[in-house]
Amino acid sequence: MKKTAQQNRYRKYVDRALAGGALEAVLIPARLVKTAEWVRLKCQFGCGGFGRGLCCPPHTPTPEQMKRVLAGYKTALIYSYVCTPANYTRKRLRMQRLVVDVERSAFLDGYYKALGLVAGPCRLCKECRVAARCLHPYQARPSMESCGIDVYATARSAGIELNVVTRENAPSKHINLILIE
Repeated sequence: MKKTAQQNRYRKYVDRALAGGALEAVLIPARLVKTAEWVRLKCQFGCGGFGRGLCCPPHTPTPEQMKRVLAGYKTALIYSYVCTPANYTRKRLRMQRLVVDVERSAFLDGYYKALGLVAGPCRLCKECRVAARCLHPYQARPSMESCGIDVYATARSAGIELNVVTRENAPSKHINLILIE
């Protein structure tokens, strides 16, 4: 994205993400956020969270719905962070809270459409109350994957290197996204 006056207005969200623990944070045109039908299938066939949480399929937008949602945005903030086996749960929770913090900051600045999405299943509760109301409606956010966002393609289009982790005990890089305007 070229430097513009509008992008300079969003710089504070990049700074906030970095100050909150992000490894890298980049503003991108929302059109670079990629969706694909196969992504949601990976949630259904490859993740234990499918159907077990309100922030997971089938309770989240389909890839086609998400594509229409994305069409209503011009700018997004994408950021990465790294977890180790020792800090995995704590770091993922901290980064989920950071998404909400940056999203709220943008909202209070007048970007009323601001919407955050996180990496992987929500971790706010040990077990989601799928049959009831969410215990954390102000903090819970769907995962990018659950909405059909191709996280690898999106990260790469933003210039963020993201590779498949091939060893269970290796550090893992995760991506969060905030749609701003």
